[in-house]
Amino acid sequence: MGSDDSDEKKIYESKTFTSLEEIFEGCKCYVTKDDIERVVEVLAINKRRNILKFYVHYDDFNKRLDEWVVAEERVIMEKGYMIPVIPPEDPKKKKQKKTSDKKKQQSNGSVTENKNENIVDMDSLNVQGISTEEISREAEIDRLRTSGSMIQNPHQVARIRNFTKVIIGEYEVEPWYFSAYPIELTDNDEIYIDDFTLEYFGSKKQYERFRSKCSLRHPPGNEIYRDDYVSFFEIDGKNQRKWCRNLCLLSKLFLDHKTLYYDVDPFLFYCMTRRDEYGHRLVGYFSKEKMSQENYNVACILTLPQYQRKGYGRLLIEFSYELSKVEKKTGSPEKPLSDLGLLSYRAYWADVLIKLLCEINFENKMNSEISVEEISALTSITVQDILHTAGVLGILRYHKGQHMIFITDELLARYEKLKNSKKRRIHPQFLHWSPPSFTQGQLKFGF
Repeated sequence: MGSDDSDEKKIYESKTFTSLEEIFEGCKCYVTKDDIERVVEVLAINKRRNILKFYVHYDDFNKRLDEWVVAEERVIMEKGYMIPVIPPEDPKKKKQKKTSDKKKQQSNGSVTENKNENIVDMDSLNVQGISTEEISREAEIDRLRTSGSMIQNPHQVARIRNFTKVIIGEYEVEPWYFSAYPIELTDNDEIYIDDFTLEYFGSKKQYERFRSKCSLRHPPGNEIYRDDYVSFFEIDGKNQRKWCRNLCLLSKLFLDHKTLYYDVDPFLFYCMTRRDEYGHRLVGYFSKEKMSQENYNVACILTLPQYQRKGYGRLLIEFSYELSKVEKKTGSPEKPLSDLGLLSYRAYWADVLIKLLCEINFENKMNSEISVEEISALTSITVQDILHTAGVLGILRYHKGQHMIFITDELLARYEKLKNSKKRRIHPQFLHWSPPSFTQGQLKFGF
């Protein structure tokens, strides 16, 4: 992901450096990154102990690469810098804006001041104790939740990471994004998180004191799956609000397009753990709406960074579809997916489709013919996702007036590799679960 869409409309004027102090938020300049010159936008400025630092976003790169840089060491002063220029407003648009503002004034009774584009989004800062308006808890929930979705407009997400280091149990990881932990915890730039309770602390001493007294050794829900490798726990957001809110806070450190929801009641959380001599350690999870109008089987999905690239993400995806099979439904993840999420789902859908088609072909089942609808019923993958995957694989053809899927030599070669792979799998026989049912009263959320 590159810069925001609004950034494309900005006009910049080049300037020559006389001092690094000339830089202000919103400027662009050149810095070195791995011995390569990069253009960055300065999102924030910090000066401590006479050391000037810029929090920068690299043009045309994902936000997870945003970082603090020491200005004196990294900024290439001889290249100059660029300041944003506000273009003269179109008279027609200006007139329309005045009319619109007047209508808002009549409907609201007052006109609120326009936000400076260089200021971090105040909605995100509210949760850290900076209040811009009085708002009831009910109104806050309504404003945050739209149709039970955990997705928020990315422009409303704070742009500046508030920690440089996160210690989760015995692992030390670098956060990717902002998360709305209490502002008093950000003084030391690091946060300690207990990987059983997900409670958070500003110092190692506080964390160790808590750990010595706490007896919880697994997520606070029902264990519905266990094999010799992983377990899954089902947790109702309404019954375990604090734990699930802590999970959302932790997730926001690594997910850009998700937002913190204090209203976790509409969701079930399925948490995957690994067992050791101390208990069940959280590896990843996915959440699911108790009632999804769009039949999504996943609202949010995350493998914690210390466990990524080890096959756990695929297990989470596979488990979500095993639940859908028990429900006798088709399902799909809530959109938009992150870049990594889309790659993971495409890989899973491709493997399932290749395996099914090739096995039918080899065993000559159904005379080697099967409809997309039948594939969907067998796998719980939606027809749309099957067609999308077939298109990506290049096996979807238009033949005699209808779309057909053809098995190619390349597909057969991929199947042979798939057969010989040692990927971990979910074993349905170890799943002990019945789809939860809720009354209309239980599906009314809010306060």
